[in-house]
Amino acid sequence: MNREEFDVIIVGSGLGGLVSAVVMAKHGYRVCVLEKNNQFGGNLQTFSRNKKIFDTGVHYLGGLDEGQNLFQYFAYLGIMSSLKLERMPTVFDEILFSGDENRYPIAQGYDRFVNELLTYFPDEEDALRRYVTDLQDTCKAFPLYNLEDKGGYSQKVLDLSVKKYFDDLTANKKLKAVLVGANFLYAGEESKTPFYVHALSVNSYILSAFRCVDGGSQISKLLIRELRKLGGKAYKRQKVTTYHLKEGKISAVETTEGNRYAADLFISNTDPKLTLYQIGQNHFRKAYFERITALPATVSSFSVHLVLMEKKVPYSASNLFYHQNSDSVWSASGYAATAWPAMYMLSMTEDKQNAGYADTMTILTYMRFDEVAEWTDTSNTVVEIGVRGASYERFKQQKIDQMVAEVEKEIPHLREVIKARYASTPLSYRDYIGNFEGSLYGPLKDYNDPLRTIISPKSKIPNLYFTGQGVNMHGILGVTIGGIATCAEILGHAYLIRHIRESLSS
Repeated sequence: MNREEFDVIIVGSGLGGLVSAVVMAKHGYRVCVLEKNNQFGGNLQTFSRNKKIFDTGVHYLGGLDEGQNLFQYFAYLGIMSSLKLERMPTVFDEILFSGDENRYPIAQGYDRFVNELLTYFPDEEDALRRYVTDLQDTCKAFPLYNLEDKGGYSQKVLDLSVKKYFDDLTANKKLKAVLVGANFLYAGEESKTPFYVHALSVNSYILSAFRCVDGGSQISKLLIRELRKLGGKAYKRQKVTTYHLKEGKISAVETTEGNRYAADLFISNTDPKLTLYQIGQNHFRKAYFERITALPATVSSFSVHLVLMEKKVPYSASNLFYHQNSDSVWSASGYAATAWPAMYMLSMTEDKQNAGYADTMTILTYMRFDEVAEWTDTSNTVVEIGVRGASYERFKQQKIDQMVAEVEKEIPHLREVIKARYASTPLSYRDYIGNFEGSLYGPLKDYNDPLRTIISPKSKIPNLYFTGQGVNMHGILGVTIGGIATCAEILGHAYLIRHIRESLSS
């Protein structure tokens, strides 16, 4: 058995874990990251098929113009200058509805955002200008969004539902559907989602929208490089199976390889619910354990990854968000099995050899975990290879056919120009990312009881902390801020924000 000792051990190498690792290493802590898979990065992972690169979860990034929030955080972490980015077009998202020939534009820059939509909604200028002001005001209510150190969140902001907000904003049903048309980014539910979740998810893209050239895995690779430059360590194929406790604190973790890693502090970058199950209920107060483990999770996803024949599909640099109608925008995550898919998000990559044409296409939609429940007890990753059988393969192929048929309403004859096709199900996300039942974005936020659905970075075990999309917010910006928030619990909020600001100004 290999034994190593550190100041901080981070279980899981998703973005939140890597951000936390670099921050703690910057402050002189001996840091070790343990990753169960063969690739660091969680949702930052990419995979290659037919010599084409596909992203697992990073389809575009916001807030990366100089001086904007994600730019500043990435600059502090030491990776901004090395990122290979491509600015998306002014209209970076298009919202589509079946039977409506319009492609409603979502544009970068607040004025452009308003002006593009005024073409389709000329009587709604007041509503649109109020909307972009409210986005900014809501984001300002979250101090770390703007690198500030202030008090807690406003109850008024937490309590406002996305439905009530848009009902008060305008009576125009189609405009409301357009403004929430990209709600796949946060798995919005009309009866539960707070408006702040919408605002924090979409505002940074309106500030600026970029794609990662050759995939989002460059972010994790750069963070690992920075960690190692700072003396930290990161190990792959080290799945943590056991937490050892001594006198009410975690003393060490043990992996499938039989290695034991001891530390003073532990940060879990795996789903908080799964972390509690793994440590065991007897180590937590009953009320705390039951609150966290009972939190409903956001729905999972089904993804289709297509390799296309050359010069067959014109390239669109904008993401497409397709809905069956204005009502289904709100209900897509609770789809009826007979109406699947109720929506999809589609993005393409441009063929480097044939400009103007797409060489790959990724299509994502909602999928509940119960659709793959019969294969729950199976596992299949690069590290733990398993076989789910012919029935699972038939299920995937059937779902791929349904997705392609839906997309053909916008891209006729698509099936005739597909060179190869692959799929990821909720089981894929569960096994590779480590989310409970493959949940897209961790616990479902609920305006009816907002504080209950927010998990603190500090757990009820004195030296155990949480980070990642299960804490605070999801998405690249949200998880980066979450990693900072976790480290602030250890280092002190005022101190860490001051350190970041001073580092950026020096």
